[in-house]
Amino acid sequence: MVTALANGGQMVHINGREEEDSSFEEKEGSTLNGCIEENESSGDESPESSSESDSEDTEENEERGDEKEKNDQDDKSLIASAETSEFYIRPSCEHCKITNKNDTEKVTPRKISKGQFLLMVDEEGSYHCLATGLIFEVSGKVEIKYSILSWSKYGEFIKPPWILGGPIFNVSSDVSKLKSVHFPHSLCLGDHDSDVKFGVLHMRENVPQVEPSVDHSATHIKWNVSSLSPVGPLIQTSEAVQHHGAVLLYKVIDDPHSFRVYVAANSASVIKDISNSIKHSQRKFMKIDKPPVCQKLLQEGKKYRLKSECESTVDIIPQEIEFHDDSSRKLKNFIEVYLEHPVNAFKLSLEEVDSDQIIWTAALRECDWLHSDSNGETSQAEPIKKRKRKSTASDEEGIFKQSKWGDITDEPKKNKNLLITDQQLLVIAKKLGKEWKEIGICCLSLEMKDIDQIQDQFKDEGINIHKFRMLAKWREREKDNGTVQRLYDLLKPQVTYEVQETLEEILSE
Repeated sequence: MVTALANGGQMVHINGREEEDSSFEEKEGSTLNGCIEENESSGDESPESSSESDSEDTEENEERGDEKEKNDQDDKSLIASAETSEFYIRPSCEHCKITNKNDTEKVTPRKISKGQFLLMVDEEGSYHCLATGLIFEVSGKVEIKYSILSWSKYGEFIKPPWILGGPIFNVSSDVSKLKSVHFPHSLCLGDHDSDVKFGVLHMRENVPQVEPSVDHSATHIKWNVSSLSPVGPLIQTSEAVQHHGAVLLYKVIDDPHSFRVYVAANSASVIKDISNSIKHSQRKFMKIDKPPVCQKLLQEGKKYRLKSECESTVDIIPQEIEFHDDSSRKLKNFIEVYLEHPVNAFKLSLEEVDSDQIIWTAALRECDWLHSDSNGETSQAEPIKKRKRKSTASDEEGIFKQSKWGDITDEPKKNKNLLITDQQLLVIAKKLGKEWKEIGICCLSLEMKDIDQIQDQFKDEGINIHKFRMLAKWREREKDNGTVQRLYDLLKPQVTYEVQETLEEILSE
């Protein structure tokens, strides 16, 4: 039994979603104006009916049938809640044989400050959190606080042959009552789970330790609680890694002809990183709610193509991407979609380049990118105007060959030609973390001997001054090209949001 949590002291299971989903599916099945003429249908339009017994005329069987129907509806409502959570998207995979039935009680936690969730339970049992996918096994009344973390902070502690297996969480509770935690993973095990070894990265007093798991399923990795701190699932396998995928859509509000498409592993940590990237961008976005689950698996290193039936209207940059699980990178790559002129609707599809198999598709209508003004009134973004091309097709092709994923970002244009000052370099240096040496070598093309020389020559100075001198050496080498814009372009694929924001602020000063 779950203790009352939400406003007014009531526990909420997010009921009522089924009716909304049904109307949404009817809308998805309607004929589109503009570029799309064929009808689409959803596989969940027909409500699940209760099975009838041979003796249904009797009062006892009627009551039993009513009870079964109610339970089925409750179960569907809970599943719908999990599928539409902010960060947790319930996977759907024919290879994993994922089932909806289990012995856990579905619960929706209370969201408290700074992205934390709070769950309070009154008795022993297993509780499945619909907001995160976590499953908690408890021995009695207990309070559990937890939050989704980013692997960008902890990915450096993962050493081969271990690789990331799912989202990482910070969990706080009474370890005498919290017996085990089941972590959702993003991998498709298929028929090869016997070849996979599972573990859990456990940060004990800021020291990383890999602890063994005790069990696993098609969707979760079970770990017996020893102590609590940041914890997340890991795997070892000799097979090609395949991920349950998710596609997230965003509309650029202040540029009404522009959309963003993120193709990512279905991991709450990755999805939260994407959400944070959108929130911290200088541009304004709104999320477009479309079914995000990929119907086919995403495989590491494989190429995928985003396309539209309206080729003359919809411009996609880049069209082909190579999938890599970038969970350990805080900044996620994306695809940009532009509309050349106003349309009522258009369709996007993601397909595997090798086989042309469609793995995800969505129909976008004008009503999908309506947004609410400050008074809560629904309004439409400013009329879409024909986009003016700033470069030729060959120019754009050359630009996007630099990155497999087309790492397009919102680049402020002010101050881009000004040389970066000592004061600005020191501010940036203080924002760089433990990976500053790697950034110097990978992003700034410095050599290790340059960094060693700085540390030896100025060993009495603090670490921030070493970082500053590394950046200053880069500026000295660049001469007239040692600008804020140049540094921004070099650092943006690897640095944290905080560093990127600092550079953007300098650019816009």
